[in-house]
Amino acid sequence: MKKWLIPVIVIAVIAIGFYSWGKGFNNTAVELKETATKSWGDVESSYQRRNDLIGNLVKTVQGAADFERTTLREVIEARAKATSTTIDANNLTAENMAQFQQAQSGLSGALSKLLVSVERYPELKANQNFLELQSQLEGTENRINVARDRFNEAVEPYNKHIKTFPNTLLAGLFNFDAMDYYKADAGSENAPDVDFEFK
Repeated sequence: MKKWLIPVIVIAVIAIGFYSWGKGFNNTAVELKETATKSWGDVESSYQRRNDLIGNLVKTVQGAADFERTTLREVIEARAKATSTTIDANNLTAENMAQFQQAQSGLSGALSKLLVSVERYPELKANQNFLELQSQLEGTENRINVARDRFNEAVEPYNKHIKTFPNTLLAGLFNFDAMDYYKADAGSENAPDVDFEFK
C-alpha cells in the first residue's frame, strides 16, 4: 500500500464523518423548527377563531338598542388591533411575541368588560345566539391555552437540539437561531376569573 494513500483515506473518513454530522444536524433542526412553526400557526388559528366569534358576538349585542356604545367601540377597536398584529413564524422574537400578546390581552380585557356589561340586559342573557357564542368563546379560550402550551412543547426540543454541544458549532453556520417561548402576561397568575355563565 502506498504511503500517501493512508492520509487520503483518513481525510476521506473525517470528511464523511463531518458531512454525516452536518447533514444529520441540519435535517433534524429543520424538522424540529417546522414542527414549532406549525404549532405557532395553530396558536394564531385559535386566536383567529376567537376574533371571528367576537365579531359575531358584537353583531348580536349591537341588536340591543340601548347597549353601551363605548363598551362596544372598545371591543371593536381592540379586535381590529388584535387581528392586525400578526407575526411571521420565521421572526418569532420575544419583542414581536410580546407585541402580539399585548394586542390579544387588550382584546381579552375589552371582551371581559363587554360580558360584564351584558349582565344588565336580560334580553341578551336570554338570547340563544348570544348564549351559544358565549359557550363557543369559552371553548376557544381553552383551545388557545392548549395551542400555546403545544407551541412551547414544540420549541423546547428545537432549542435543545441547536444549543447542545457540539451542535452549537453548526447552528450559527446553518443560521439556526433559538426560538422564544410564548410567555404569559406579567401578573397573569393573578388574573381574575371570567365567569361566562350568568345567573
